[in-house]
Formats: sequence, structure tokens, C-alpha cells
Amino acid sequence: MADVRPSSPQQAWLAMKEGNQRFVGGTPAHPRQDIDRRSSLAAKQIPFAALFGCADSRLSAEIIFDVGLGDLFVVRNAGQVIAETILGSLEYSVEVLGVPLILVLGHDECGAIRATIDATEGKLNSEGEFIHDLVERIRPTVLEANAAGFHDIDDVTALHIKDTINELLTRSKLIAKAVASGKLAVVGANYKLTAGEVHPLVMFGDIN
Repeated sequence: MADVRPSSPQQAWLAMKEGNQRFVGGTPAHPRQDIDRRSSLAAKQIPFAALFGCADSRLSAEIIFDVGLGDLFVVRNAGQVIAETILGSLEYSVEVLGVPLILVLGHDECGAIRATIDATEGKLNSEGEFIHDLVERIRPTVLEANAAGFHDIDDVTALHIKDTINELLTRSKLIAKAVASGKLAVVGANYKLTAGEVHPLVMFGDIN
């Protein structure tokens, strides 16, 4: 990837795809990770994409997309669950930082999704008050998936990614307006832990 910052949704998504391909192929470039880059960013950041993903330790964003310091504005929590702080952070990335792309990234065998499936079956064994709160935020998607005949965790995860983006675009007028104007695209994707591959599931905005 060139050192010119991607400035359009298409350029940003292409940079993400190419970086992931390098990671999957075992030929990462590790760009923009040196002392000069660190110094140049001290006064200002200009990331080319925002990533809202699961907090799982295996989803190290800069590694799996082979990018460097200052390239991604990353927001993460368990199960990539929308909250006011998440919405505020993503709106900041769009309005203040001017990113042309938001990537919502889930992954297979997500612990938060598994915990919610267990909870709906009465098998969740957890004392954490806020773990149960997190599960309740995901429960509607699990019930929706089950009602449609889907019970496999990967199917539930795919639906959760789509539901997350729908909530993002419904609740944030600023982000929805940016997508409608063509300045921003939102992509929902799933990360395959073994292969290291990122598979897009849904796209909003001018991305092609």
C-alpha cells in the first residue's frame, strides 16, 4: 500500500483488502511503523478508516490488515455491541477525522455470541452483572436467527454483524447522512480465525 492516504470509500476498502491479502499470504509489509512515522503523527492523526470490532485478542486490527500507526481509528468491545460511547466514537471518526470507511468486523467462534446462545438455552454460568447486560444486547439477534431456523454460531454471527450496522445507520443520523452523500461507506465483514481472511457480508455506500 502506498503512503498516500486513501481519501475515498473505494480507495480505503481496497487498501484494507490488499493489506489482509498480504497478511493471509504471509507477506506483510508492516508499513508506517517506524520512528519517522511515530514522530509525524505526534501532532495530528489522519486515519483512513474506522474499525468497530470485537475485543477478541485474535483480532489485532493493524496486524490482520497490515497497516501502520495512524491508519485505523479502532473501537472495540466484546461482541461489537453498539452503545452510545461507540456511536460517539464512530461519529467522531467521520465528522472530525474525516474517515471515508467504517468497517464493522465480527469473527467466527465469538465468545460473546456463544455466551448469548448459551443464555437463551439457560446454560450461561456467569456471575458478572455486566456480562449478562452484554448478553441481553445480543439476545434479540439470537432469537431472530433461531426463529428463522438458524442455530449455528456462524449464522448467528453473520446476522449480528448485519443487525449492528442497521442499528448504527438507524441511530446515527450523521453517519447515515455521510453514507447517503457518498463521502462514507460502511462495510460489515467476518474474520476467519484459522485462515486469517476477512469476508465482506454487507456494504452500504459507494464502495465499488
